[in-house]
Amino acid sequence: MDRTGNHLLEQPGEAKPRTERRRYSVGFARTPGEIRAAQQLRWRVFADELGARLPTRVAGIDHDIFDPYCEHLVVRDDDTGEAVGTYRILAPAAALRVGGYYSESEFDLTRLRLLRERMVEIGRSCIHPEHRSGAVIALLWAGLARYMLSSGHAYFAGCASMSMADGGHAAASVFERLRPRHFAPVEYRVFPRSCLPLDELDASRPADAPPLIRGYLGAGAWICGEPAWHPDFNTADFFLFLPLARLNPRHARHFFGEILRVG
Repeated sequence: MDRTGNHLLEQPGEAKPRTERRRYSVGFARTPGEIRAAQQLRWRVFADELGARLPTRVAGIDHDIFDPYCEHLVVRDDDTGEAVGTYRILAPAAALRVGGYYSESEFDLTRLRLLRERMVEIGRSCIHPEHRSGAVIALLWAGLARYMLSSGHAYFAGCASMSMADGGHAAASVFERLRPRHFAPVEYRVFPRSCLPLDELDASRPADAPPLIRGYLGAGAWICGEPAWHPDFNTADFFLFLPLARLNPRHARHFFGEILRVG
């Protein structure tokens, strides 16, 4: 379920119209060069396009202490070999080795502690601006589905971001509108370390949830708490949690096929 460390990042703008049909493939980065290509794509989107303040030791590369412990799922343009979409996946055992999940820098996850052995954190999701089509995100989801089946993990988790360019009013409005139907049961609640000041924001303004958040909620995910404020990205971050047992049957059929039966 990542804009910073492990965020599910909503991409701005519309996909550019195309006259030709692109061919894509998806797989895990297995060499330092393939990982670097994913990190360069992240920098292009997060820093160059969205203006995030990313500390880096190498110009043009988005990396942090979690990267060496993560699997990097990458969609490539088959005609050029360019990395055009990526997800970062942190498995439970890897999270234990690095000292925790990235989300824990933003949220207190104490109530999820008994689920950690089977909880995968996903994030740092981004797509090249010239390839923002349903095909790329579908391949990322399909690759993630195969990973979950092969690993035997039972839960997705991660942060989904909304811009705070308007001061956070839109994020407050979206949270208040989604809370009645999509708020997690109390036993799955998490707590932001840097709270969005909901009481000071106008939650009555018209605002739509970003497509990525809507997609995860449509798949069955819960919002597990009030949004956190991430100052480096100037975003409101929602912690999303999806047990595979709650996965919408339509999504299960599309991404898991006959291997996983829900119902």
